[in-house]
Amino acid sequence: MTGTDEFGLVVLVIGLVGTGAVLSNRLSARLRVPAPAFFLICASVAAQLWPRVTLLQFTTVTRVVSVALAIILFDGGMHIGWRRFRTAAAAIVWVGVAGTLVTAAGAAVAAHFVAGMGWRLSLLLGTAVAATDPAVVFSVFGRREIAGRTGVLLEGESGANDPVGIALLAALLAAHGSAGAVGWHIVTEFVLQMAVGTAIGVVGGLALLTFMRRVPLPSEGLYSPRVLAGVLVIFGLAVVARGSGFLAVFVAGILIGDEPAPYKREIERFHSSLASLAEIVAFVLLGLTMRLSALGSAGAWSAGLAIAALLAFVIRPVLGGLVSLPVRLTRRERVFFLWTGLKGAVPILLGMMIAGSGIPGAVRAYQVIFVIVGFSVTVQGGLVPTLAHRLGIPLRTVEPEPWSLGVRFSEEPEGLHRYHVVAGSAADGSAVSELPFGEDVWVSLIVRDGNLVTAAADMTLRAGDDVLVLAEPDEAPALDRMFTAPRPADG
Repeated sequence: MTGTDEFGLVVLVIGLVGTGAVLSNRLSARLRVPAPAFFLICASVAAQLWPRVTLLQFTTVTRVVSVALAIILFDGGMHIGWRRFRTAAAAIVWVGVAGTLVTAAGAAVAAHFVAGMGWRLSLLLGTAVAATDPAVVFSVFGRREIAGRTGVLLEGESGANDPVGIALLAALLAAHGSAGAVGWHIVTEFVLQMAVGTAIGVVGGLALLTFMRRVPLPSEGLYSPRVLAGVLVIFGLAVVARGSGFLAVFVAGILIGDEPAPYKREIERFHSSLASLAEIVAFVLLGLTMRLSALGSAGAWSAGLAIAALLAFVIRPVLGGLVSLPVRLTRRERVFFLWTGLKGAVPILLGMMIAGSGIPGAVRAYQVIFVIVGFSVTVQGGLVPTLAHRLGIPLRTVEPEPWSLGVRFSEEPEGLHRYHVVAGSAADGSAVSELPFGEDVWVSLIVRDGNLVTAAADMTLRAGDDVLVLAEPDEAPALDRMFTAPRPADG
């Protein structure tokens, strides 16, 4: 076979694998198993059958997956947006930080007594599996969107606790010396990464937004790649400054999410597609690093399944439940939130960092982490839709809208606003004529279930409607509260 033929064969195989990965989402919807489970398992099987595909070095995989995760976190931040984030900001920060720390401690105790690991290695393993994964959480829900505060809390936690877990593990790996010195180093390094990451995320996000709004480009196709380049700049700058690049891009995504900018819808679609591709790349590469036969050695299967069960049924429900007590949730919402703490690419990525540290027993720890993630993605993730149905958690199916009809403007239309009617808001269940609009406010279009609906005065709005409103800019705060804020309780 010539060099050209071999190159063509490689491209053909990559194309077929990519097509299979995309189509696996249909199988995922039918079997109610998250798509990342297929990527991870199939890649591991391929690594077992064809050992040559595992020639990638851990360093290369770690770097590629880190960039993929940065893209996923930025897209997740944009999906949440500042308006949704601020409704549960304190709760997200609290469960993202405190929840990760207590889960890491509980998992460390389990690793020490169940897997017989030393305390340092146990703490590293516990930190690795403490974070939930945004790619898996978003994949589990697919086209379904959780209504209300629970959905915002789950999405926010899955994005916020990844930087926390990564920063904590990096501090643990770099710590040496006496117990006091190690403790002080971990605390200072962790605080530094969180503070620098947040600061660069805020400044970088606002700077990128200004750049998007004020610097025109000669071609429509350049606007989305420009944002991607800006995301990579924010991530790299935070890492160079010893901050959390993952936290920086997540914060930047939240700040940009709701703000208008030229070609914003095209930018959102581009980054959503890129995040889906990044998810496939991350899980396939991570799966290729593990041969299934290696999991049978040193009791990785038994230890991993035991710790995974403890995480799902004891550690997160008990310790996470205590942490979540200050968060305003119903009993059913709390049960659902505590179950949906799914593991994914981040724990495996952190496990690779542990394996590369040279600590005795680190390779076994990585194998145990791999089993924990496999259990969480397949078993725990597969039961999420059933649990949501049993608990009566409201899920709104977001149907795909492949056809679009729009109007473009050369200048930003200051008086044009688009709102999504949130369940429990003043607009939910109210007729258009009953809303306390000013004289200069006009509801022009309503989109319901993917169809245009006449915006008549007696038209009753309901949760899930998208409403296009013409109004003066100073009316925006009142309109925002009307469509998105929960209705005040009587009395």
